[in-house]
Amino acid sequence: MSEKAEKADKAEKAEKAESVRLSVFKTYKLFVGGKFPRSESGRVYEVTDSKGEWLANAPQSSRKDARDAVSAARKAVAGWSGATAYNRGQVLYRVAEMLEGRRDQFVREVAEAEGLSKSKAAAVVDAAIDRWVWYAGWTDKIAQVVGGANPVAGPYFNLSSPEPTGVVAVLAPQESSFLGLVSVIAPVIATGNTAVVVTSEKAPLPALSLGEVLATSDVPGGVVNLLSGRTSEIAPTLASHQDVNAIDLAGAAHDAELARELEVAAADNLKRVLRPQPVDWAAEPGTERMTAFLETKTVWHPAGAGAGSGSAY
Repeated sequence: MSEKAEKADKAEKAEKAESVRLSVFKTYKLFVGGKFPRSESGRVYEVTDSKGEWLANAPQSSRKDARDAVSAARKAVAGWSGATAYNRGQVLYRVAEMLEGRRDQFVREVAEAEGLSKSKAAAVVDAAIDRWVWYAGWTDKIAQVVGGANPVAGPYFNLSSPEPTGVVAVLAPQESSFLGLVSVIAPVIATGNTAVVVTSEKAPLPALSLGEVLATSDVPGGVVNLLSGRTSEIAPTLASHQDVNAIDLAGAAHDAELARELEVAAADNLKRVLRPQPVDWAAEPGTERMTAFLETKTVWHPAGAGAGSGSAY
């Protein structure tokens, strides 16, 4: 090789070396009160794919993080439950819009988290997006299904209407990291509750990325709070917390002993408990997860003179 050619080869190699850049690894954080804090404990744990290869370090939430999330959820109850049902539907639909725009990212994350092919992961993500739309459509209809006028003997109107329970702790499914996650969050907030969610322990990344979508989807801060970490460490704090009104134990379905301990802890302040049960998250949803966290308020009102003859005022 001539001296000129050798210099040209060295210059080409130097140019290629300069063009090589390091990837920017994503730093996953919790989602609490509309913000993205690191765990109060400073701890993280390794998240791996289905083949055991490292994906990222996820925050390992502490009991303090759980208490902070409950506080944020409680502050958000009044504003969220006081919003019109139609407005809540608009917000849930906006979440679906934002997910549609980041579909490729979630397909990749779900495929890595659950060991699925790209096509199967895409089907899961599409189903999750459609589920947000489905629950968005229910926000201003559920009251007509579970409420109404009750026939009574006397000159009274007797009306029953559903109201949100308040702060709901949700243990997300362990195996279905995204579709199952959406299936337990959407019905809780569609009916005006706020949620503190413990993500899948082994596959938390799609859930933590969902926090980024919620933050830009008009969902008020504190309505949904996402905690990653050890379910067995975080869940007891939520189950025994006096300011949590209900708990969904979907994520404890794999551990009967943990589920029983959480039910006992929840009984201390008479929390509503949705017990774990086998669920096909891909199946069409019903209204059960919405009605599970609704209270019924019944109002009596005098109907006025002449009501017995069919007249009204």
